[in-house]
Amino acid sequence: MSSAVVFAYHNVGVRCLAVLLAHGVDVSLVVTHQDDPDENVWFGSVASLAALHHIPVVAPEVGELPALAEQMKALAPDFVFSFYYRYMLPAAIVDVASRGALNMHGSLLPKYRGRAPVNWAVLHGETETGASLHYMATKPDAGDLVAQQAVPILPNDTAKEVFDKVTCAAEVCLNDALPGLLDGSASRVPLDLGRGSYCGRRRPEDGRIDWQRSAGEIHNLIRAVAPPYPGAFTTFHGETLKVLRSHYRGEAAKRSNNTPRLYCDDGRLYIDCCDGQRFEALALELNETPLTAAEFESRFGAATLLGE
Repeated sequence: MSSAVVFAYHNVGVRCLAVLLAHGVDVSLVVTHQDDPDENVWFGSVASLAALHHIPVVAPEVGELPALAEQMKALAPDFVFSFYYRYMLPAAIVDVASRGALNMHGSLLPKYRGRAPVNWAVLHGETETGASLHYMATKPDAGDLVAQQAVPILPNDTAKEVFDKVTCAAEVCLNDALPGLLDGSASRVPLDLGRGSYCGRRRPEDGRIDWQRSAGEIHNLIRAVAPPYPGAFTTFHGETLKVLRSHYRGEAAKRSNNTPRLYCDDGRLYIDCCDGQRFEALALELNETPLTAAEFESRFGAATLLGE
């Protein structure tokens, strides 16, 4: 029986840990994170799954990882796995695994290495993404590839909807690759990093809408940061307006004067953009309060300009 120490968090962590256990891997320790009380925790608990299987769980801070490496030597794991664990694992931990340390990343590597790969893929209007199982290296998301599983990104998918697909892709990817890892027959394919990209962390302020962008680009931003993420926003009549959900069909703007505006049309809210196209605003919040079409008309009239 092969043994492993698993570093995991989020839904990908839950599902991939479940795959290891289903294949009979002896998981001697699970390393996870304490939930941040200031974060919207909308995902599953790795710690709860580990407790169900009577697996010891620790949640060290990043500065405590070198000491954890010393403790892991006594466990002598065959593998170290990282499934959406948020800290970069130091070489001292990676080197403990006698048969290798592997990470599951939420993109089709080498594209979208780094942070928030699903959100970046949606923001850039990609039509597919997926999950990649690869060996860990000194650079993040740069080691040899073992397996990938692709999923489609549809034109109106939000990042949460895509992340749910990526979670399933990660489960399928690991489930299919694990037998080869355990018996030593799995292939290793070097990544050509020159054909990929690296993306940094996204912050709530990155959700501010630039009304000089095209309708498609603004729609991509809205769905990339839609709830449970912080949401796209703009300053509107001195208040904060969030556009939490949109639907884009490539329709021409009602008025083609290249002036962004929000208006009501047949009981629905639309936004005309500067490229002469529009999208439907499915969910709006004004100062954290939902803004319906009727409420918009009552307060602002049939139409009002944006981006001034």
